[in-house]
Amino acid sequence: QVQLVESGGGLVQAGGSLRLSCAASGRTFSRYTMGWFRQAPGKEREFVGAINWSGGSTYYADSVKGRFTISRDNAKNTVYLQMNSLKPEDTAIYSCAAIRASANGLAYAEIETRYEYWGQGTQVTVSS
Repeated sequence: QVQLVESGGGLVQAGGSLRLSCAASGRTFSRYTMGWFRQAPGKEREFVGAINWSGGSTYYADSVKGRFTISRDNAKNTVYLQMNSLKPEDTAIYSCAAIRASANGLAYAEIETRYEYWGQGTQVTVSS
């Protein structure tokens, strides 16, 4: 069982930055691929990016590529989402999710139904 708790959300002006954290419980954090998803009001949840168990590979949605960076610290059981050059359209609830790492690596990491555990989410609001 893995419990995930996000933090770091808030209100920021367009062009600004935020760093979200996702803290995981348990001693097996390093066995999990971690993903970030977001859901804007009135829209379906969408994939933001993912990182493999070691942190050596990442995968991003086109909408955030070059602006967002995912990293992890397995010693701290934490995954991060650094968000730069934020735009109003980035406003959403951001959630982290975990799936046991497999030989597939980050293949299909954008498919939310594959994830086993989810955090409760943290609100990010970008003002224009």
